[in-house]
Amino acid sequence: MNKVIKIAIDGPAAAGKSTVAKKIAQKLNYTYIDTGAMYRALTLKAIQMNTPFDAEVDLVKVLKNLSIKFVQISDQQHIILDGKDVTESIRAPKVTQNVSKVAQHKKVRELMVKRQQELSKTSGVVMDGRDIGTHVLPNAELKIFLVASVDERAERRYREDLSRGFSSNLQDIKAEIIKRDQEDENRTFSPLVKADDAVEINSTHLSIDEVVTKILQLVNQKII
Repeated sequence: MNKVIKIAIDGPAAAGKSTVAKKIAQKLNYTYIDTGAMYRALTLKAIQMNTPFDAEVDLVKVLKNLSIKFVQISDQQHIILDGKDVTESIRAPKVTQNVSKVAQHKKVRELMVKRQQELSKTSGVVMDGRDIGTHVLPNAELKIFLVASVDERAERRYREDLSRGFSSNLQDIKAEIIKRDQEDENRTFSPLVKADDAVEINSTHLSIDEVVTKILQLVNQKII
């Protein structure tokens, strides 16, 4: 009988982590945990409550009283924030532009990591984010570091925004991605970095299905 493993997928913004992770989880019948959505949910709540993004103590208070749940509806995972479906609203440009500011705080990340680790206690988990392989699931049996060029990531985010009905500007998105990369890579606590035992996959010239196939091949090596 094949064993069940934990899979950590890390990488910069718009590298395709969430899309790939969802497909991997579906194919393996694993639980998918979108940690980025959790930070986005907190950012959305901070916006709604007019909580400053640099106010770590206030953000922690907001997070402690926050209910974030993942609910599977048909074949799509929905994010429920304090009882409301925010699956689409957490992808709004204002959230995207400010989520790194919220996520950079040490105490916010510590509290969020505890929640993520609790969620990962079930068997068969695919979790994606920025610090999964290095910090949240350091003992994950398979770690992937997914990258792509800035131009390709900007194009993906641009198409995603348009498909969701958000107004969008390609050059602005490219500038935001570069800025977010800098914030994620240079934050003091738990920065974006490739784990020593992670397998790097460059998705710039690969389709989603090609990336999924590569990862499933690596999974098979671990579970057989």
